[in-house]
Amino acid sequence: MNETDRKQGISKDTAVLVVEDNVSNFVLIARMLGYLGIHCEWKTSGYEVVEYADTLARLDLILMDIRLPYEDGYDAMRKIRSAEHLKNIPIIAVTAEASDDQMRKARESGFDGFLGKPLDPDRFPDQIRRILNGEKVWEYS
Repeated sequence: MNETDRKQGISKDTAVLVVEDNVSNFVLIARMLGYLGIHCEWKTSGYEVVEYADTLARLDLILMDIRLPYEDGYDAMRKIRSAEHLKNIPIIAVTAEASDDQMRKARESGFDGFLGKPLDPDRFPDQIRRILNGEKVWEYS
């Protein structure tokens, strides 16, 4: 990681929780985050995501798939927001059901941003840098 990355909100200990039930999607996200020097953890459902987040030494960002087994991304996001120590962690909706309506629903539900699938490997690094810098990113095409 270079000095530019550090200045752009990425430090050597930046940690991201990826909540994604599709292994291929997680592997792609993990590789793109790894390219940025970002460590990520993985949870396959929204179920017990708060309990899992409590075990992490550091958490800077949550990338939350919307369609998850047991408990969808909206329910998981609400649980995270209700946990006092996690309520300020940015949570970005990530979904293949990308549309203006879905983006509006995510915004109204309290997500901090929106990334549509398929994620674009050319744009993803910049999107993550912007998010970690505190910018609201709402993009799906």
